[in-house]
Amino acid sequence: MAVTLVQVDFPHQGPWGEEMAAAFEGLAQSIALEPGFLFKYWTEDLASGLAGGVYGFASRPEAEAYLAMHRLRLEGFGVTGIRGLVLDVNAALSRIDRAPVL
Repeated sequence: MAVTLVQVDFPHQGPWGEEMAAAFEGLAQSIALEPGFLFKYWTEDLASGLAGGVYGFASRPEAEAYLAMHRLRLEGFGVTGIRGLVLDVNAALSRIDRAPVL
């Protein structure tokens, strides 16, 4: 199965760590229900003030649709400076480097 990644990051002033996990649990549960969704790594970097994630989707159209929707959702929360990419995975090379490729 091919995997398409969505990479998103944006300026974030907190919460971080366990507080972030508690604050965004409902959002995480919502994301898990999106069409074609496979996984998400939630990312955060207090030092640079960035948060976001790397998501796996079953197809590029599902990934693109999710990114468009998520960008609007984040903007609705007042988030600015959003960077989002949709990226194809080279499964053969990723397997060599032990990536969990589906």
